[in-house]
Amino acid sequence: MGNRLSQIATRTGDDGTTGLGDGTRTRKDAVRVRALGDVDELNSHLGVLLTEPLPDEVRTDLLDIQHDLFDLGGELSIPGYTMLKDVQVERLDARLKHYNANLPRLAEFILPGGSRAAAIAHVCRTVCRRAERALVELGLTETIGAPPRQYLNRLSDLLFVLARVLNRAGGGSDVLWQPRKNAPADP
Repeated sequence: MGNRLSQIATRTGDDGTTGLGDGTRTRKDAVRVRALGDVDELNSHLGVLLTEPLPDEVRTDLLDIQHDLFDLGGELSIPGYTMLKDVQVERLDARLKHYNANLPRLAEFILPGGSRAAAIAHVCRTVCRRAERALVELGLTETIGAPPRQYLNRLSDLLFVLARVLNRAGGGSDVLWQPRKNAPADP
């Protein structure tokens, strides 16, 4: 893995570029940097979610996911480098199956919300989808392995499911979308 930072205020980015883990520099608005930033933002939102009261198994899963996202960030920071593995995707599949087994079938659309923890999980889900889109865009011009794409796709699903789990853990339930039958007409 690349060099670890020992000094944060380097001023080397003042020209609009940033250093990658392999020592090269690239523009701060490059697709790779945007994907890396989206993954970092997702990890930060998970950190906020972890400040909430959570069931122990959810907390453990989120901490594992944070480590995985750091691996993904490392992979994105070094072109051609691989860190995320199939086993990490398989772990998400197993956790999805575990949590879905205890949830009622969903027959309606749900709104992001309910408990504070569930609402934060929904924010994490939407940031995860953005990171996935950035990663797919990066894959149009550079080789990206399947595990990173699969991981973010599964993770967004898991975050949706965890929002439902967290609403129940908080004593609530899903917030169902209600079509507005008497919506005002367009002018």
